[in-house]
Amino acid sequence: MAKPLIIALEEHYGDPEVEATFTGPDAMKPPRITERMPLGALRLKEMDDAGIDMQVLSHTNPGVQKLDPETSVRMATAANDRLYETVRANPTRFAAFATLPTPDPKAAADELERTVTKYGFKGAMVHGLTGGKFFDDKMFWPVFERAQALDVPLYMHPAIPHPAVIEAYYKDYAKDFPMFIRAGWGFTAETATQGIRLVLSGVLDAYPKTKIIMGHLGEGLPFLLWRISHSMKREGKDTKVFRDYFCEHFYVTTSGFFSNPALLCTVMEMGIDRVMFSVDYPFVDNSLGTKWVDNIPLCDEDKVKLLSGNAKRLLKM
Repeated sequence: MAKPLIIALEEHYGDPEVEATFTGPDAMKPPRITERMPLGALRLKEMDDAGIDMQVLSHTNPGVQKLDPETSVRMATAANDRLYETVRANPTRFAAFATLPTPDPKAAADELERTVTKYGFKGAMVHGLTGGKFFDDKMFWPVFERAQALDVPLYMHPAIPHPAVIEAYYKDYAKDFPMFIRAGWGFTAETATQGIRLVLSGVLDAYPKTKIIMGHLGEGLPFLLWRISHSMKREGKDTKVFRDYFCEHFYVTTSGFFSNPALLCTVMEMGIDRVMFSVDYPFVDNSLGTKWVDNIPLCDEDKVKLLSGNAKRLLKM
């Protein structure tokens, strides 16, 4: 098979003005990660070295979501304007997901529309909680309404868990094993919970054409679809079948998760058309993802879908 186009969907950058507001665990990044956050020559070189044709850029967590409403709106607008200039200068190498000022949900919906219609952004990424609330809370439903109207996806991405959750679940080991509250487990538990809450909240009934992306092969949810669906039905309180909602509305990416057994489970549960390639740069090296591609046990047609075909269809590229 000739080398297929490779589009990576969950690839992060840091806007200097936004990153200057980060405090506590959000501000703690190793030098190697910090060096690779900018949108410069090093990023393009490492894309070329690994054979990645395009990155869909998104701001690193938590973006502007922990700021006050007025500041978050101002900073999101400025950051998205600057991101557009990068995409405009390199349109064959970069596309973008918007940063949304979720502390002001109406403004977040408006910013989604502005960046999609004016700049051609492909949707938006949302990082964890806003003001202690999951994104399924009804105050955020205007964003889903606008995303449906624009026919763009919303990418649900992890952020540092709620302080009360850290205190109750993780504090005993967080000091010696700091990734325990992050990619080692905390990110997965928090974001998988968000995925389940989106189904239970009714937002997908209110806006039935909503499209949700989750990274890291769906934060483990594809493996658990049967059990979640069976258990929820057993309650007798609702006729929803979780698996049907998940497979109709959700897409997943391979960001930071290059395991053949996990991929095959995800494909068997959801179908290849809902799985897309990602690396999770700069937190994960590009080469880990592209070297894995050579050994994926899929046919050539499905590999093309995974590496770029599905992304081109979903994001209208």
